[in-house]
Amino acid sequence: MTHATRAVSAALLIGAVTAGMWVLEVFDYALGGALDQYGIRAWDPYELPEIFTAPFLHGGFEHLLANTMPFLVLGFLAAARGIGRFLLASLIIIVVGGLGVWFTGSPTVDTLGSSILIFGFFGYLLGRGVFERSLLDLVIALGVVLVYGGLIYGIIPTDTMISWQGHLFGLIGGVYASFVLRRRPELY
Repeated sequence: MTHATRAVSAALLIGAVTAGMWVLEVFDYALGGALDQYGIRAWDPYELPEIFTAPFLHGGFEHLLANTMPFLVLGFLAAARGIGRFLLASLIIIVVGGLGVWFTGSPTVDTLGSSILIFGFFGYLLGRGVFERSLLDLVIALGVVLVYGGLIYGIIPTDTMISWQGHLFGLIGGVYASFVLRRRPELY
């Protein structure tokens, strides 16, 4: 598969997921916020499946709008090197980030939003720059730090309306995914 084909596939996938999040938010708005109940509620075992729905739902259009551009950019960069690895990385990020929220979040709040994935993609790209040992991944990691390095402040608990847990554990999930999915040298 050529680099151009991978880039087009990545753009189409990230664009489709982003469009899907916007469609979900339109439905949520039309239903008076009924989809928000599918966020993660800590410590409730019946809420564990919501780990897989929460990253695609948002608490209103303002929340989704704030997440759209970083999701598009970081998601594209994470997916452009291969859709299969990207999907596995996303699954790892969702599980690690979601479980982190489930174990450390508030049991009175439904946590949702693509920030888990955004911080996860950020960590994944940084980790790839370290673990892949390729010049391209290092350049991408440095560019991501220059443009999105301020994200790191999102792991500090400063606002009760923002899930620093989702940010922190999404980031951890992304770094972990980059380590687990790194290319290993072939042994002869």
